Amino acid sequence: MGVQLGRRYLLTFSTVISVVACPSLAAAATSQDDSVLALRREMLEMRRQMSAEIQQLRARVVRDEGPGALRPATLAKRQTQVARAAAQPVPWSGPLPVIGDVEGGDRPPRPRTDAETRTALSEGPIPSWAEFKAATTRDENVHIGGMSIGFPSGRPTIASDDKAYAFSVGLLAQEDIGGFMGAGPRGSEGKGNFSNLTENARRLRLYFAWRYKDWVVNLTPDFGSSSVDGSVSLFEANLNYTGIKHTTLTVGYFQPRSEEESAERSGAFEFLERPTIVDLVRNLAGGVARFSVGGEHYEDRWLVAAYFTGQKFGDRNKDTTIVDSQTGGVFRIAGRPYVSKDVDVYLGAGATSAFKVNQNSKGRTYTFSDNVEVPLGETSLLTSGALSDVAQIWAAGPELALRWRRFLLKGQYYHVGVQRGHETNAEQLPSLGFDGWYVAANYTLLGKGRAFNAKTAAFTTPGVVEDFDPFRNHWGALEISGRWSVTDLDGVASQGGAGINGDQQTVWEAGLNWYPTRHVKFMVDYDHFIVSRSKGVSGGYNVLGRDGNALVGRVQASF
Repeated sequence: MGVQLGRRYLLTFSTVISVVACPSLAAAATSQDDSVLALRREMLEMRRQMSAEIQQLRARVVRDEGPGALRPATLAKRQTQVARAAAQPVPWSGPLPVIGDVEGGDRPPRPRTDAETRTALSEGPIPSWAEFKAATTRDENVHIGGMSIGFPSGRPTIASDDKAYAFSVGLLAQEDIGGFMGAGPRGSEGKGNFSNLTENARRLRLYFAWRYKDWVVNLTPDFGSSSVDGSVSLFEANLNYTGIKHTTLTVGYFQPRSEEESAERSGAFEFLERPTIVDLVRNLAGGVARFSVGGEHYEDRWLVAAYFTGQKFGDRNKDTTIVDSQTGGVFRIAGRPYVSKDVDVYLGAGATSAFKVNQNSKGRTYTFSDNVEVPLGETSLLTSGALSDVAQIWAAGPELALRWRRFLLKGQYYHVGVQRGHETNAEQLPSLGFDGWYVAANYTLLGKGRAFNAKTAAFTTPGVVEDFDPFRNHWGALEISGRWSVTDLDGVASQGGAGINGDQQTVWEAGLNWYPTRHVKFMVDYDHFIVSRSKGVSGGYNVLGRDGNALVGRVQASF
């Protein structure tokens, strides 16, 4: 409009100057005025056409969205909606982003954080909604149609752009191969199952997780849930709430953890399996796929957890004569009284109790039994004998750990008490007391040393700073470990029936673990075991006592 006015003034000024200065140009000035008038008429026509189009658009808005669509408040709301839509991530239309660090480019890759160097563990802890949003924001994602697709911690995850809804899939696969040496029987007793070379799918778990804000459902089938290939079961099926800061509340089939060894998660073990005493105690009222109601809360320097528990998944299917299911409880407290860059002191205590054990056609009975800390399907030599008329079983004990730079030393002691009632002859059966302990040492040769995870109150794996690449002199992480564990189940004479006593097992173990990446792990364990005699061992395989050696390797992948 300003250009048009300028043209008008310019033409007028030119006409006046022409008439005054040069009367002979008057005729030309008249023709210029005609051009200005024609231009004005053209502008007025354009204005009428634009007004007509605006009226038509207003009519369409009223027709489609109602008479109030043009009110100021409605228009302001519509502007807000448009602004929000514009703020949403634009769907990706270019090449897919590269997940992880890229080497060999114009600039070196971003250094990994400490958490990014540790083995990816699918068993938690479960992040809150706020933590999940922060984690997915840091990771590479592709936005398609209002959905975000990415791989936080290597787990395929699909989420809405606001992260309120999410679905993810994880994996833990452990394949073992090895055998026994010098584990033959004494005297004329049977050899038992101590293969020279065999294989076993120890854990084959698929972790499915559904999230709606702070509500998370976990479902994990396990296709390798035993020391014998082909055993398929359930690892967990539970509902969790994470809306309270640093707290997770859980109900469903779950694995309540009462000690540091269990809190480590099976993908982060220093050895193939936990110490025997830990496995025996955690299965009293905890263990895998135990019905649980409870929760845990952590801070930087301490953690407390408590669960009320019931039967295990599949108990009544394995024993159809059960008429009264087990109830129990698990409690754990852990703290770090001293922490510095090079030193970490850990103190903890765990307690568990089966208030009542399953009652079946044989009454309330319980048998403590375990293998020699090698998961190859071998015969269990350690036993308490079948304990009858069990009223209650409980266990409690302290644990201690000390980390100094790359060196980690830890140990735990448990006392187990078995209270029994009256047999049919009304004679009071004696109460029993069992004991067990272990001491383990670990040193990280390559990579970052094991570190304390405050969210689980446990020490996690060594850190892989650079993935394995021999051409760049990158070798991943390497650690060496040693452990001594003792479990004594010999309480009183004939505790498992006439002439059947419990026995004692001692295991010396050494292990070497290599982590080429945070998702892959190779393990080699050497195991020397000594087990005292007991007639309570099924098949009579340990009437004279037994000792031997085992060498086992494991390949692990986790996402």
